[in-house]
Amino acid sequence: MSIWNDMGMVYALLGAAVAVFLAGAGSAIGVGIAGQAASGVVTEDPSKFAKVLIMQLLPGTQGIYGLLVGFITLSKIGLLGGGAADLDPKTGLLILAATNRPEVLDKALLRPGRFDRRIIVERPDLKGRVEVLKVHSKDVKMDETVDLEAIALATSGAVGSDLANMINEAAINAVKNGRNVVTQKDLLGAFDTVVAGKEKKERVLSKKEKQVVAYHEIGHALIRAIKNNSDPVQKITIIPHTNGSLGYVLNFPEEEKHLETKDELMTDLISLVGGRAAEEVVFGSVTNGAYDDIKKATNLAKTMITRYGMSDRFGLVALSTVEDEYLSGRASMNCAQATEAEVDDEVKKLIASCYEEAKQIIRENREVMDQLARYLYDHETITGKEFMKIFREAKGIPEPVDTSLFSTSEKVAESVTFNEDGSYSSTVSGEPESDIWKNIGSHSDDNESDDTAKEKEDD
Repeated sequence: MSIWNDMGMVYALLGAAVAVFLAGAGSAIGVGIAGQAASGVVTEDPSKFAKVLIMQLLPGTQGIYGLLVGFITLSKIGLLGGGAADLDPKTGLLILAATNRPEVLDKALLRPGRFDRRIIVERPDLKGRVEVLKVHSKDVKMDETVDLEAIALATSGAVGSDLANMINEAAINAVKNGRNVVTQKDLLGAFDTVVAGKEKKERVLSKKEKQVVAYHEIGHALIRAIKNNSDPVQKITIIPHTNGSLGYVLNFPEEEKHLETKDELMTDLISLVGGRAAEEVVFGSVTNGAYDDIKKATNLAKTMITRYGMSDRFGLVALSTVEDEYLSGRASMNCAQATEAEVDDEVKKLIASCYEEAKQIIRENREVMDQLARYLYDHETITGKEFMKIFREAKGIPEPVDTSLFSTSEKVAESVTFNEDGSYSSTVSGEPESDIWKNIGSHSDDNESDDTAKEKEDD
């Protein structure tokens, strides 16, 4: 018998002894507690003796289970007759380890026979998110309007805890509104809370600030509507949220994507700087509201150049690598210092060209932008369906056969008619008026050509 078999025998005897001891001790303690309680009951009411006796006997039976485990164990190792089983403590033993830093592990740990199999637990895909939502919503009453696949599509990149939090927030929303079932609207509201934080309706913007934010967000959305290779706009809001944003544009694909083309990434860049471009074109000045947009645009442009090989200047060269992929995802440059300076110049040029294109798109679509910004100003939150309806009407584009986009409200404007002075009427919203819009558009863009300016003077 090998040393492993000897150790297995010892472990088996220890297990049998522990099973018998713990079960017997627990049974004895239970009998004592039950007997003490029974004596008091019988003293008060002797007629309950039979019932109390049964209750006292139940703890005593538990010791039998430990004794049975002991006999079975002794039989398996051959002490009670029969052949002894081959006992090896390594048999059936599986050692698991988890880490968020696989790149720093010693290579010796990953040799065959050690931790030789790596199972990467990534963020769930579309199918995985649907299943996670089903698990967390199984004990929650759902309305027939709930579409978990639509929610899963909108939550690309979310992990299980995010989805669980979303279901919980949706249930809270339903209770706050006096309902005992969760609707799709509750889930969408919960999605907004998880993405952008709770609405801060107590933060009141001035009319001028609200107008600037409206144009800023429409600047983002308008570029995505013009570009055919971008994800569709699903929601636009200018209500401040707890994450610090004064508004945001929500867009996501109608089906899950794993690859993005260079043209799609360029559209993302142009859209990111579209808000800042709208401020400059419309008001002749800019605000600090584009801080987050600039940060995202810079990171995206640098990634395209240093990791995706989408730069004509550097070509197919990996100039950076991601060191801690499963934590911050921060990339580090692996090139000469002089090359880093050239990368910075290339990033500046790329963003500058995207910014100029964004301003050009806004100038060419200024009329429709004014209409959309005014509509958003009055409604504060509009759906992608409302946005595209006004956009198509202003551009003279016919409505597609199926325009059922991801909606965040129960009602959308059935028809919107814009007048020559910029006012509009709607079958749902009525006819809002705001004095702040009377002088909008008086600013002359400094970047307009002399010919364009002369044509305006002649008119």
